[in-house]
Amino acid sequence: MYDKDDPRSALATAGRPDAGADIAAAQYLDLTATPIVRAQNVVLIHTDAREGDDLDTGALEGELAVVVTDASPAFTVFTDAGATTVDTPGLVVVPPGASRISVHGDGPLVRLVEATEPAWRDRAANADAYAKDHERVALLRRWPEPADGPRVRVYPLSEVPDDPKRFGRIFRTRSFMVNFLPRQDGPRDPHRLSPHHHDDFEQLSLAVQGEYVHHIRTPWLPDRTGWREDEHVRIGSPSVTIIPPPTVHTSEAADPGANQLIDIFSPPRQDFSEKPGWVLNADDYPMP
Repeated sequence: MYDKDDPRSALATAGRPDAGADIAAAQYLDLTATPIVRAQNVVLIHTDAREGDDLDTGALEGELAVVVTDASPAFTVFTDAGATTVDTPGLVVVPPGASRISVHGDGPLVRLVEATEPAWRDRAANADAYAKDHERVALLRRWPEPADGPRVRVYPLSEVPDDPKRFGRIFRTRSFMVNFLPRQDGPRDPHRLSPHHHDDFEQLSLAVQGEYVHHIRTPWLPDRTGWREDEHVRIGSPSVTIIPPPTVHTSEAADPGANQLIDIFSPPRQDFSEKPGWVLNADDYPMP
């Protein structure tokens, strides 16, 4: 449940999980050891980039999204339409087709591609976890095309300061939703956590600074052999935790210094999209 001053408290309350398909296990993935991982609908590629690197994602059937953090280097995106240089944190969206990234410094870059991309779908370290689709997760159906056609789009965080009336800083594309949550200085107040669940989509919680304890509870279904103990897993950064539906979950910043999470969803969330002002680039990407 959410505190009354949490912007998410106004979202529609989800129902109880039904007794249908098995509930998948959560996954805790250290991106220094496994830099390419996936969920049902998205592949996440973490690159510890270096000056002069040339990152070729290939010719994609869907979009490429690049998550740029405070620690990321500047880079230039090359497509058939030209070159776009990025030197500030935020989200970069590259339309389908061939593209490459020329790196102008040292630091992490995170790329997102659709999980059905032939060049990437089997390269994830946890590919075996998705040998079969997870029945409780809705498959990706791309949202409508951008209102003014395909092009490289850059959404700098510097243009949208944090606002306590809004939950994070959210951008969406046709295939992804990325929420840059505020940096947490020091541990989170243990009296103000926000356990909740999602009915039919996974959450990828990307830790880019600090450490987090992910608290996850698997609801009891009629078949007792599928019950799990509650999990309280501490993991550092860079890491990604894949949280399956309909597990009850909340993430607790644990490092005495800076902690930051970026939440990723595919497809975009309908409930967040319906909240006026929450999706900062909603004018570019129409809802279905």
